[in-house]
Amino acid sequence: MRVITQPRTLGAAYERCRQLHARHGRTYYLATLLLPRWKRRHVHALYGFTRYADEIVDDLSSTLDGAGQAAALRAWGERFFAGLRGAPCDDPVLPAVLHTVRAFDLDVADFEKFLDSMAMDLHTDGYATYDDLLAYMEGSAAVIGTMMAPILESADPPAAAEHARQLGLAFQLTNFIRDIAEDLDRGRVYLPAEDLERFGVGRADLAAAQASPAVTELLAFEIQRARAHYRAAEPGIELLVPSSRPCIRVAFDLYGGILDEVERAGYQVLAARVRVPRHRRLGVAGRHWVAARSAARAERRVSVTTPGAR
Repeated sequence: MRVITQPRTLGAAYERCRQLHARHGRTYYLATLLLPRWKRRHVHALYGFTRYADEIVDDLSSTLDGAGQAAALRAWGERFFAGLRGAPCDDPVLPAVLHTVRAFDLDVADFEKFLDSMAMDLHTDGYATYDDLLAYMEGSAAVIGTMMAPILESADPPAAAEHARQLGLAFQLTNFIRDIAEDLDRGRVYLPAEDLERFGVGRADLAAAQASPAVTELLAFEIQRARAHYRAAEPGIELLVPSSRPCIRVAFDLYGGILDEVERAGYQVLAARVRVPRHRRLGVAGRHWVAARSAARAERRVSVTTPGAR
């Protein structure tokens, strides 16, 4: 992993998180541009936390072996929890994460679950059933939704948090469908073994250059499963404050659009990553830009005129 030498100030940490988000999470980064500026940096901080942990686990160029990666992940988590207890934090991203956790009183248990799931990637190469995979995704994806919910704001936080969980699951399963080849290069298959068996698919079939009819049927099944999570998540968008809705709507449409592109490509995802075309990404974001700016202006007027408002 490349050594970061920039100053360890709060502003530098937020900027580092923004850079990580812009480089590695382009679709979601585009969506965050529709948020009010004060919310964006907190979303970038959460992305920075998850991405930095992911880099420790998944960096194929790392000279660390599995034990070394586990030790690095554990040490980084310990620095995070020590920072929450008030210890000095000399880290390129954690000051921003710690500031965001405190600003929104985020549930520390969500971060513990996330790190536990990242650790699983170092010793688990597959999941027998969808329930087993859901247990993993609870920490790797669903908790990211519940971390985000307080930042996005809602009049009904418990309901919004559950819809956010479902959106996290939908996004992650979409990634698993799109990234089969990349994950296999790391020795992992996230699609449940019971599903592979049901459709007569072996790991060798997933390593092929072309998706066989059996793999096509498997992917079609998993896409419908992912869309069920999207349907469960969608009502939560209207529960958010108006200034957050355009961002999540764009993310919802673009990540869901990955599944459309998989189908349009005839399920041929084994040799190359399927992407939503740039013109479509910009078009979706553009359609919601006016609503986003209008909501942000209204929010600023309320904050100026309402005593005690944020």
